[in-house]
Amino acid sequence: MSREYPALSTEGLSVSYGDFRALRDVSLEVRRDSVTALIGPSGCGKSTLLRCFNRMNDLIPGARIEGGVFFHGNNINSSGTDPTEIRSRIGMVFQKANPFPKSVYGNVAFGLKINGFTGNLDEAVERSLTRAALWDEVKDRLNKSAYTLSGGQQQRLCIARALAVEPDVLLMDEPASALDPIATIAIEGLIRDLATGLTIVIVTHNMQQAARVSDETAFLMVDEHRTGYLVEQGITNKIFTDPDDERTEAY
Repeated sequence: MSREYPALSTEGLSVSYGDFRALRDVSLEVRRDSVTALIGPSGCGKSTLLRCFNRMNDLIPGARIEGGVFFHGNNINSSGTDPTEIRSRIGMVFQKANPFPKSVYGNVAFGLKINGFTGNLDEAVERSLTRAALWDEVKDRLNKSAYTLSGGQQQRLCIARALAVEPDVLLMDEPASALDPIATIAIEGLIRDLATGLTIVIVTHNMQQAARVSDETAFLMVDEHRTGYLVEQGITNKIFTDPDDERTEAY
């Protein structure tokens, strides 16, 4: 894994769903071991862009990708790339917590088992739950259904599940939008803690949240055809206090 490339990048990326173009000509870079926030109005293609990074758009009928999407410099849409491997190295956490109908332990162990993990499963589960700041809360409830946890705990369990297979990148699509303020603060603190040694890309509608958790911010807008495009990307503090583009400042 060469250090000379960014963790993720796109070049001239456009995405269409049937006749509708959702994104056009997006070129950006995601630095390693940092948090990058994708912000912009509803419908500007933030989630579409996020799904491009681990080929989740492959699962949407009629989706068409043009341009390049690169993971450590390698085009993930090339014919020789295994999307399953991409998704194990680039994890995803969704807006609504989606634990499996299994125990707390079973949720975290699931990905490890299907990937043929041969190490100590108990240690791996504990390590993942600890990284997700959840171990102390669930260590006596590992065999209980994941559905017995609170909403915030379920979301951290989904993060632990994604972390268990030790991905290089974690994609997060509005991970705190369905949570109460206390749970949101916990998720934001977790994001900052995880950014040491992990690359995170987060979609958020919350400007204050982007300012609190991210190192860099990419701002997208939507044109008269409802197609999203990148206005600018930069260090978060600069984007929020001294952006280069007046459209960013107006937003």
